[in-house]
Amino acid sequence: MRNNGRARGGQRSTRDSAPAVVSRETETAEIVRRVGVDRSHSDVLIITGEPGAGKSMLLDLAVDRARSSGRRVLRTVGSESETHLGFAGLYQMLRPVLGVMESLPSRQRSALRAVLGLDDCAETPDAALVGLAVLTSLSDLAETDPLLVVVDDAQWIDRGTLDVLSFVARRMDSEPITLLVGVRTAAALPGFDRGYERLEIGPLGIEAANRLLDQQPTPPTGRIRVRILEEAAGNPLALAELARVAAARQLEGSSIEGPLPLTDRLKRIFAEHAADLPEPTRRTLLLLAAAGATDAPAASMGLPEADDKVLVPAEQAGLVRQEGPRVVFRNPLIRSAVYHAASFEERRRAHLDLAELLREEPDRRAWHLAAATLRPDQEVSAALQQTAGRARRRGGYAAAAAALERAAELSPRGEDRARLLTEAADAAVFTGQLGWVERLAAEVRASTDDPALTGEASLASGQLMAMGKHHTAAFTLLLRVAGEAAAARSPRVLDALAAAAVVRYYSGEEFQQREIQGLLSHVPDDDARAALHAWVLAVSDPSGAGASLGPLLPGLIAEAKDDAKRLTMLAIVSWLLDRTPLAARTFDEAFDRWQAHGPLPDGLGCAAGWTYLEQGRWAEARSVAADIAAMASSAGLHHAEACARALDSTVLSLLGDTAAARRLTAQALALVDPLESRSVAVFARRALGMAAVAEGDYDTAYTQFRSAFTDDGDPVHYHVSYTVLAELAAAAVRRGRRGDATELLERSARRLGTGISARVAALIARGRALLADPELAEPYFQAALADATGEQWPFERAQTRLDYGEWLRRQRRIAEARPLLSAALATFQRLGARPWIERAQTELRAAGIEASSVVPDAFAELSPQQQEIVRLAARGLTNREIGEKLFLSPRTVGSHLYRVFPKLGITARSQLRDVLEGTLSGAGVQGQEGAVGGPPAQGGAHAADTAW
Repeated sequence: MRNNGRARGGQRSTRDSAPAVVSRETETAEIVRRVGVDRSHSDVLIITGEPGAGKSMLLDLAVDRARSSGRRVLRTVGSESETHLGFAGLYQMLRPVLGVMESLPSRQRSALRAVLGLDDCAETPDAALVGLAVLTSLSDLAETDPLLVVVDDAQWIDRGTLDVLSFVARRMDSEPITLLVGVRTAAALPGFDRGYERLEIGPLGIEAANRLLDQQPTPPTGRIRVRILEEAAGNPLALAELARVAAARQLEGSSIEGPLPLTDRLKRIFAEHAADLPEPTRRTLLLLAAAGATDAPAASMGLPEADDKVLVPAEQAGLVRQEGPRVVFRNPLIRSAVYHAASFEERRRAHLDLAELLREEPDRRAWHLAAATLRPDQEVSAALQQTAGRARRRGGYAAAAAALERAAELSPRGEDRARLLTEAADAAVFTGQLGWVERLAAEVRASTDDPALTGEASLASGQLMAMGKHHTAAFTLLLRVAGEAAAARSPRVLDALAAAAVVRYYSGEEFQQREIQGLLSHVPDDDARAALHAWVLAVSDPSGAGASLGPLLPGLIAEAKDDAKRLTMLAIVSWLLDRTPLAARTFDEAFDRWQAHGPLPDGLGCAAGWTYLEQGRWAEARSVAADIAAMASSAGLHHAEACARALDSTVLSLLGDTAAARRLTAQALALVDPLESRSVAVFARRALGMAAVAEGDYDTAYTQFRSAFTDDGDPVHYHVSYTVLAELAAAAVRRGRRGDATELLERSARRLGTGISARVAALIARGRALLADPELAEPYFQAALADATGEQWPFERAQTRLDYGEWLRRQRRIAEARPLLSAALATFQRLGARPWIERAQTELRAAGIEASSVVPDAFAELSPQQQEIVRLAARGLTNREIGEKLFLSPRTVGSHLYRVFPKLGITARSQLRDVLEGTLSGAGVQGQEGAVGGPPAQGGAHAADTAW
């Protein structure tokens, strides 16, 4: 396979490799261990260090070891000049193996070819689909030989490539793929900043530094050696280069005086090497320096007057080396030194030469023209605008925003400049970089008085700010934009109110609801924007909007058809109104269209996870949480990340992994200000309360649930607080706080009125049953189980059955208690809710059914992800189809099934349906047995089939 990027191959001499290997025994051993031929798992390692510390040489070592042991290697190298070229790093990595795309499913192949610029695309490829295409491609490449993927100078890799690599790294489970990423210590690395092992390449100690100097061609001695050791500060590259310069100057009879800062010193050393080269060599060397890794082949063609030997003097000077047909710099600092030592006019000519050589590469040509341009130039600005359009269609929002910003700088007309800056702000929203968006918006305001442009730029800032943690400032900005749009009769008013409604949900502030309603009442009805209007109503006041919106939802969803963004919006509305099955179906429909997984968590992105959790699809809930947490973390969106952590911690509490749940909850609460992010605060406290219940600590549980309401009994959050009412009642009874909980429950019921959802009505009825005197409890239990729609929330339904069964047993109505307790146990087993399984088994034993007679459910022993894979495989989906749905590689799906078969006691895929139907039969019994001691309950296996 050809090397790609700034690879360093087998022609390297022992002398060249010495700085990397000498005195790096620990680091070398770690690298060798990582690239061993172990096909059992994937591996990710981030190698950090200062420039010149030896990161690249260690990566070279990894490449050599991997190839010698039979591994396949892919490599990409970041370049400053390509940071703004969308997916340039991904193209560089995959260029040697583009043929692997031919075996991809058609949607994955089309998406990947589109972002690589190989095909035109009518719509922006979905980010998750692109990531899945790369994951599947790498998995296919690793089918015969383990795969090593090396990313060097990752601080300069374009954002689109980083996002794809982060997506792949999170899903490489069971793949024989090793990902090594080299990055400078101080550089931010979105998507890789947390959760991965790091190998820090620090400075060499004095003994190691001396050993390295001893291995140089002319080891320095005496005072010069002492100076080199002091000024290099343990940096291997500095030690080697200063030793080389000292030797050269000693031969000339010159002295080395005037210490400089390390980076400046090294750049000066390299620049001095280049200054003595012949003119054609210097010009060709500058051409290479001005080119990025991907443009290097064009630069290697050199200048018209250059011959094949033009770079030999540079190679002899130790600045470059030959790698097959390509010439590459020996170190990125050399490239930087050569480039910055040249005058602007020399650099300008180099970029113009590259633009001429790259006439068939319009995006790269545009950036080289821009680098050669100081004054406004309409032609170059237009070329950058075309580049931005192509980048945006491929989903490269960072590249699009950067191109639009530079196009604005080069635009001769002020009105065009303001428009382009506004478009740049809109694109930059999808990068999650609030500072960038705010700076662009400020430049728009400084460039024009056009209210349409200034309003759109401010809206972009507000939309991104809404996903941060400063909700008061975000709401103030969005309401100002909405007010100005309303005064101008602009349709932007609804967009601003939609974002403001998100802030209202996050913050829970009551006055914000009044402000939104005041402006919304002046917005005329528009059938084309009915879904957005419904969104504003439901998000800002779900209990008030439920009665009017509920009947309209199915029609609005039907009208949305293939519009995944609108489907997602309506799915969230359905979740807010407790139309859980409708929400789940609509989320599924939206996700199947591949456009719902955007580059950022959009709006109330965790609503999909809460929907799946409530419906008993806990594996999918955790998957949603993981995706949003990763995206939000890499984008610095603290509130969105906190939402995801709270969601995941809730599932973990229900599964009984309380230590992990508390750890995630602490992370969520640390990311936000609980006074500004009341929704996160209540979700997190609810998770902590459920963890306490799982451990039988009802004092802590009561304290956490009670914190969802003020001292006066008002909800801290207008939507989330009411979901803890039944749990609060259960903890209050065990803590002896029945009176306080009863008052709070009834106050909430009065506040909610008659338009409450079936779910909240069931929770209130369960709470009343638990708080009532024993002789008065049964009608409330029956009311809680009366509505068949309660089967939509299986865990909550099972809790009610368990409570009712316990009450019946204490009333010595054992025969009536047993079916309810058995049905509750079946649901808990299906969900894997271990603490509740144990409690139900205890109650059954007390009811005369020995725990040993309750056959453990092997399916419940599987991980949530394995359960979901089994469900899909039982429906007849292939590994590749399952991978597409769960964003896993086919190999990972197959690996899970391989491990699952022995646990389930089967040997063939055809047996999975029988296993699954046996597992879900408990749900069918649950529906039948729910009639004992109460109204009939429906759903059972049919409801479960609908859910999965």
